[in-house]
Amino acid sequence: MKRPLGVTLISYFYLFGAVVLIATALFFDANANDVSVAERFGLPLFPERSFRITLAIFSLIVIYGYMSLRKWGFWLMILYSFGFGMISCVLSFYNNHPPFTGNFIWSVIVFIYTISVSKSFFIKERGVKKTLYVKLS
Repeated sequence: MKRPLGVTLISYFYLFGAVVLIATALFFDANANDVSVAERFGLPLFPERSFRITLAIFSLIVIYGYMSLRKWGFWLMILYSFGFGMISCVLSFYNNHPPFTGNFIWSVIVFIYTISVSKSFFIKERGVKKTLYVKLS
């Protein structure tokens, strides 16, 4: 089945975000922010650079599954957008910064859109089933 346009756009957006995370982890001072990315996830003792790279790698795995219309990609994207949405929602109440509110709104949009195109991820292959036949002689 052809991949929905929204899935492609969301995937490219997250791909850009993963590249930015890797670039900021490698080329910029990771501790320049008042609140680090690791602290936002409730892991203040985790090294910031390592956390950014780990998060970027996880994002790339999610993006691959999502763009490939895999069932596991669907579920990981649901968890990913829900998790980031909740973190952004909590941070927007405590900090009242527009980026956190924007991240929350984006996560809600991705969550709702992903559920609305869920049929694309759960289509059964039509045609010949690939079955292993063993010839007994």
